[in-house]
Amino acid sequence: MGRFHRRNTKLMKKILNNPENYVPEMLAGILAAHPHRLKAAGGDPHCIVRADAPVPGKVGIVTGGGSGHLPVFLGYVGSGMIDGCAVGDVFASPTIDQMYITTKAVHGGAGVLHLFGNYGGDVMNFAGAKDQAEMEDSIEVATVLVADDVASAPPERADKRRGVAGMIYAFKIAGARADEMASLAEVAAAAEHALANTRSMGMAMTPCIVPQVGKPTFTIGEDEMEIGMGIHGEQGIRRGKLETADEIIAELINPIIADMPLAGSEVSIMLNSLGATPLEELYIMYRKLVEIFNANNVRVHRPYIGRFATSMEMTGASLTVMKLDDELKRLLDKPASSPFFDNGQYA
Repeated sequence: MGRFHRRNTKLMKKILNNPENYVPEMLAGILAAHPHRLKAAGGDPHCIVRADAPVPGKVGIVTGGGSGHLPVFLGYVGSGMIDGCAVGDVFASPTIDQMYITTKAVHGGAGVLHLFGNYGGDVMNFAGAKDQAEMEDSIEVATVLVADDVASAPPERADKRRGVAGMIYAFKIAGARADEMASLAEVAAAAEHALANTRSMGMAMTPCIVPQVGKPTFTIGEDEMEIGMGIHGEQGIRRGKLETADEIIAELINPIIADMPLAGSEVSIMLNSLGATPLEELYIMYRKLVEIFNANNVRVHRPYIGRFATSMEMTGASLTVMKLDDELKRLLDKPASSPFFDNGQYA
């Protein structure tokens, strides 16, 4: 049943049991729901891999990160996507051991790609797991960092940017290339090519509550919004009065266009709810986005609209754009399936 927890005088209303068991019970539920698609590696439910892992001769792809963002990260473990995910606590990095166990479990003899967001704890722990896999098991490991959030650093410091929903495009492109039995270097290059052509921008209107903390991650006025806020509540580039849907979508696409010119190109877009924003509002925003694109001769291929990378119950949205070329479009169109994602026939 739902429980009320009063901590620091803030009321937390969530459907849970003990807040300390939030992640283990969530993982147990996912594994119970999808036994033919997912399994726990090494008996640790924080190490989620494909049920058929390892796939002999195929490059394994591993990601990882904190819980609280479903479907990211573990939601994209599946055919044509990634092979494994190390799962941390809410907004916390997985351990080196969890990353190492996951890496070892997906190694089919062709090496493993570590593909994850540019966050300090993840970078440090994945480096440790890479060293351990290479030294103890002679597994060749390559690393590609996702850094698509244009709000988090200017172009001259793009390597410092955060990784957000753009990683899903990297999962899709790298996963499709791995399914073609490409080499580790080729799969890593495909991920890098996708990310070089991918940018994201987000906004938020309300905070979320981490169950173990029991209070909002930040405060924001009832009539305010923040442009450029990160998925953990990291500070954005501007806070101001709540705007209309048309004004908000312009706030999201204009910095992307300034960073990556789109006129005359073909793109795929991901319009993503950060958790609480309903589909109805996303489609209102998409309507205006298409109008802006039509005015700039930008064609949309495979729009993804829904919940792809969330922040618990945060109200807000993010926009991710991947500029397509023939190779990216070919790989994007290949089938992929996971418990949270299906890339079927394009309509």
